[in-house]
Amino acid sequence: MGKALIIGAGAVASVVAHKCCQNPDVFEEICIASRTRSKCEALKKELDGGRTKVETARVDADKVPELVQLIREVKPDIVINVALPYQDLTIMDACLETKADYLDTANYEPPETAHFEYKWQWDYRDRFEKAGVTAVLGSGFDPGVTGVFSAYAQKHYFDEIHSIDIVDANAGDHGYKFATNFNPEINIREVSAKGSYFENGKFIETEPMEIKRVYDLPQIGPKDIYLLHHEELESLALNMKGIKRIRFWMTFSQSYLDHLRALEDVGMTSIEPIEFEGKQIVPLQFLKAVLPDPSSLGPRTKGKTNIGCIFQGVKDGKERTYYVYNICDHQECYREVGSQAVAYTAGVPAMIGAMMVLTGKWKKAGVHNVEEFDPDPFMEAMNRCGLAWHEDFAPELIG
Repeated sequence: MGKALIIGAGAVASVVAHKCCQNPDVFEEICIASRTRSKCEALKKELDGGRTKVETARVDADKVPELVQLIREVKPDIVINVALPYQDLTIMDACLETKADYLDTANYEPPETAHFEYKWQWDYRDRFEKAGVTAVLGSGFDPGVTGVFSAYAQKHYFDEIHSIDIVDANAGDHGYKFATNFNPEINIREVSAKGSYFENGKFIETEPMEIKRVYDLPQIGPKDIYLLHHEELESLALNMKGIKRIRFWMTFSQSYLDHLRALEDVGMTSIEPIEFEGKQIVPLQFLKAVLPDPSSLGPRTKGKTNIGCIFQGVKDGKERTYYVYNICDHQECYREVGSQAVAYTAGVPAMIGAMMVLTGKWKKAGVHNVEEFDPDPFMEAMNRCGLAWHEDFAPELIG
């Protein structure tokens, strides 16, 4: 058994906490910490009464000394970072100082730029290895499960994988004309940025939403899907044998795109501070404050998500295509843990990744992306923990 410190108290953190408590043989204790302790206490009330002991704490994840003090007080076996990507490095610094194992779901992004990549976290590799501390990067769904799917395909079905198409489709309907299914600030920064894909050893940049396709996906049907840059492209390009091309695709409704373009046109998605009534404000942060909180979408979101990977490559000299994917129903997720499927599909893999470290299956000093570990125990845990996966060796998905 072990103890986990969960930093964050949003929708994904709520799923992580619920799923930890569903696995008390691994998670004997958890401590939920965030800047707003009342959120942690509200979550604790939902979880109390089970075999897993639940504690709460307040911490400012921007401040390394506060994090170090909390980790030393709580003495966790692993720190699960489901706070903002801006806080990855401060939490990693604190874990390094206290020699606590670390796991997150998204790579570092400086708050002052709409730019995210792994270089800042990969710079910690030698320090974590010398300290004997494990850091697992990107153990959500994408990144996360998509990397595990890639490692699984490479291990079992291919001698070489030549192309990977990561397809993230959300057919859920929350009834709002415009809302985001995860943190609005992070979501809008991500989709407003230039796209890119990896091909023949280099990244090729595209304009935002420039490339669109239609994928006809199991249980949700044909969907418009757009090419984006996503962080796992960077790590998979290094870790997949024989890879020639990797692309990431995500669905967006026409209503979402229309509203986003209108907001961009009037400057509401800008991250450059402006002066308003004598105060400096960031337009995107103000927009985040007026949009629906993603954690409130659970009871009203209906429909399903379909997230998976399409692999093409060679096995025993023959070409092969392999599609592996997960389908989640928003209302089933809400009935189980009180969250919609987007938070669920990010939170469950974070718990599973922490479980892999605590049980020794992914215990390795240094900083690692998920595809660097054995995928089999993670894939087995997905089926047990609410993220059953499906395989297809003859997919016909592209319209």
